Amino acid sequence: MMKNIIKKAEQFIRKYNMIRENDVVAAGVSGGADSVCLLFVLCALREKLGFRIHVCHVNHCLRGEEAAADEEFVAGLCRDLDVPCRIFRENVELIARNRKQSLEEAGRDVRRAAFQEMCRTEGATKIATAHHRDDNAETVLLNIARGTGIKGLCGIRPVYGKWIRPLLCLSRSEIEEALKKENISWRTDATNEEDEYTRNRIRHNVLPVLCSQVNSGAAAHLDSLSRQAQEVWDYMDARTDEAWQRCVTDRADGLLIAGSCFEKEAPAVRQFLIRRALSRTAGAERDIRSVHISAVEELFEKQPGRRLDLPFEVKAVRVYEGVELDRVSGKSEDRGAKKKENSVVINIPGETFFPDTGQRISCRILEDIKWDSVKEIPQKSYTKCFDYDIIKYSLSARTRRPGDYLVTGAGGERQKLKSYFINEKVPREQRDHILLIAEGNHILWIPGMRMSREYQVGEKTERILEIKITEEKKDVRDDQSFDS
Repeated sequence: MMKNIIKKAEQFIRKYNMIRENDVVAAGVSGGADSVCLLFVLCALREKLGFRIHVCHVNHCLRGEEAAADEEFVAGLCRDLDVPCRIFRENVELIARNRKQSLEEAGRDVRRAAFQEMCRTEGATKIATAHHRDDNAETVLLNIARGTGIKGLCGIRPVYGKWIRPLLCLSRSEIEEALKKENISWRTDATNEEDEYTRNRIRHNVLPVLCSQVNSGAAAHLDSLSRQAQEVWDYMDARTDEAWQRCVTDRADGLLIAGSCFEKEAPAVRQFLIRRALSRTAGAERDIRSVHISAVEELFEKQPGRRLDLPFEVKAVRVYEGVELDRVSGKSEDRGAKKKENSVVINIPGETFFPDTGQRISCRILEDIKWDSVKEIPQKSYTKCFDYDIIKYSLSARTRRPGDYLVTGAGGERQKLKSYFINEKVPREQRDHILLIAEGNHILWIPGMRMSREYQVGEKTERILEIKITEEKKDVRDDQSFDS
């Protein structure tokens, strides 16, 4: 029986090119049936395939004497099989509490760290874990229930970078029957019989019902489904690479998915593109669900300014060009701090330099001007005339602040500056850097865009304030009127 297991595992290893000659394989051995089988399989193949084995055992310090007995069992087994063994002892309960994780999450992180240490110190080139076919079926079911989409259907891959799973072609029953027939003992972890962990509940209550009451081959079919999903995923991943080049732009403050390009992609590619953008922005894939991807996709149909809060402190914002993704970072007080408003008093008459934009503001007062001659004064994008007698207080050159408004109607109708920017499709990231000429919260002029109607020169105007902005930008408009 053990020979059949070894032969089956060898074929699987060769099929996926898991181990090459001169590899050093760090094998995770807990003492349970699956990991003991993994060790025997690897030992049987090490000379034939030309690789070396190092065992990694992690004592989570959760079960007292039982955990110590597991540790001694693994150490003894390795001595018998002439395999180097390294023991890691970690207080997982304390680590979970400090990191605010579940015991399951903390244990997984500790094991991963131990394997990485083996790669550094023992020169391990591959990391072998004892996942089998039933584990994969449980993972697929768990992912389906959590709503992870096609990615979740992929389950556990036979090879993922350095990580290999030589027993993924075997069922739990095959493994245990083979060990029993060869009189090979193993340790039983009592916590595996409890239903405290979600995976255990699926193992004990869901998968057995599917196999006994629906289809005896349910686990095998779920495993086969995961292989098909992996092939589909790999194909779509390649198509996503192409779409990424067309649609996504790196910005200093995040990623921009261009709406004009995004809407032309196939629905499946859109979802893959969003998933990748979210995971890159977040720096992780875990906890990114189908519901998050759908929410971002729906954001493309919303008005500019709409936003979403997503896992890992990722923000998705609808901007005019599409959807922008950014991760909020830094201390909470920094995140909540108001943006600094920059303001300088304008010299009238005279010149004022506004350092934020590098623009120079030149002002002069024109008196005893007849109405007919007023019409002949050039009105350009960066040269404007105002009724100076209407101005009551000093003017300032500044960036925006809460409460800013313009008068847009002949009857004195007001419009919030924020609304004006939105209507004019001014990108959100630019709004805090635009030069404004203001009297208090009343915006006289947004150079290059429009001025307030309240300060418009008329027949009764006696003194005119001419303001000219020396603008470094090229290709500005010269035909601006009072309305945008």
